[in-house]
Amino acid sequence: MQIRASEGQLELTKDMYEKNGQDLILGAEMFESDNQVIMDEYLSGKISQRNFEAEARLWPNYKTDYKPLVEFAKDSGLYFVTTNVPRRYAALVNKQGFEGLEELSDEAKTFLPPLPVAYDSTLNCYKSMLEMMGMGDHVNENFPKAQAIKDATMAHFILHNWKPGKVLLHYHGAYHSQNFESIYWYLEHENPNLKIVTIHSTLQKDVSELKEENTGLADFTICVDEDMTRTR
Repeated sequence: MQIRASEGQLELTKDMYEKNGQDLILGAEMFESDNQVIMDEYLSGKISQRNFEAEARLWPNYKTDYKPLVEFAKDSGLYFVTTNVPRRYAALVNKQGFEGLEELSDEAKTFLPPLPVAYDSTLNCYKSMLEMMGMGDHVNENFPKAQAIKDATMAHFILHNWKPGKVLLHYHGAYHSQNFESIYWYLEHENPNLKIVTIHSTLQKDVSELKEENTGLADFTICVDEDMTRTR
């Protein structure tokens, strides 16, 4: 029997809800911060599923991978945080650097972390992007900064919505926390005393033993067969 990787996320969410109840908060990279109102309206029943899905700029794999998480939050009365930076602002950083954000309106800045944004270009997650320079016109010195604004924004809205006694479960791609960088770095930068646990999934042909290159990427690593059904 084959199982979608997204089903593992849902089962984890159910288990954490069973343990934490209404102290559990959900959040995800797949929803942008300026869609929080739409998310809130949908979860509270003020707007229809059709309107929510038409207006929230959903990822192509929403219905197969992330809709079950949103529907679980709706059915369970859980808050769901839209954490990612609006993609237009990531594009702005890619074009003008972090400085481009300073020219935005005060209203626009509410969808971002406080400016100026902290940035460590020596982190491997960003340094490796600079090493890609010359591989295409889309890669320039601002390219890793456009990724960093995503990490910084997600960390900001995680912290903004978390409070002591609560648990916030955040869904994101492996890049955004592997090697304890990216979002993890921003969370620790703002709150060094925060308790953070990361989970990383990886594919292998033989799952009997974790390959050396797949070790040390997170607190917990879930190794699954490379033939597992998955979507992009």
